[in-house]
Amino acid sequence: MKYGARNEVIAKVTSIKTGDIMALAKFSVTKPCDMASILTTESVQAMGLKVGDEVRLIIKAVHVLPVKE
Repeated sequence: MKYGARNEVIAKVTSIKTGDIMALAKFSVTKPCDMASILTTESVQAMGLKVGDEVRLIIKAVHVLPVKE
């Protein structure tokens, strides 16, 4: 199966709640992964961001696509 999303996070299904039309599946991330962000130089400077800093990544996405292989 091909899919267009490039960033992947390996996860384990922790719960599934089903309704008549929609279902909510929750996941636990099981493998560390590398991520990247594009931001303005002004933002990097305003945060004082430098290599080695610990940061929290807030992932804003419209879809999380589970793919079972």
